[in-house]
Amino acid sequence: MRYNYIVLLILSLLTWTYAEELYSDKYDYVNIDEILANDRLRNQYYDCFIDADSCITPDSMFFKSHITEAFQTQCKKCTEIQKQNMDKLAEWFTTNEPEKWNHFVEIMIKKKDEDA
Repeated sequence: MRYNYIVLLILSLLTWTYAEELYSDKYDYVNIDEILANDRLRNQYYDCFIDADSCITPDSMFFKSHITEAFQTQCKKCTEIQKQNMDKLAEWFTTNEPEKWNHFVEIMIKKKDEDA
């Protein structure tokens, strides 16, 4: 009987240790395609993410609070939808506005160096 408790405790600890904490999925419903297709919205989000302007919407504030870590960890804590959206974002900017993408990457690298 005591052996069962020990095994259960060890399994519980292992599960807790290896469980990945994901970012909240609260804003997974945001339509990234709509944002990318709209110049005003796209620029608003971009400026928010690079600290060029304030974040206007709750979802942009949420994304900004995680984007540096998500970028640096290759979206390790992202939900599947967030990973898809990050891929769409990267693909759109590298294809349509590569200079903005390069600037964004430089900022993310600089923030990583500052954190180190």
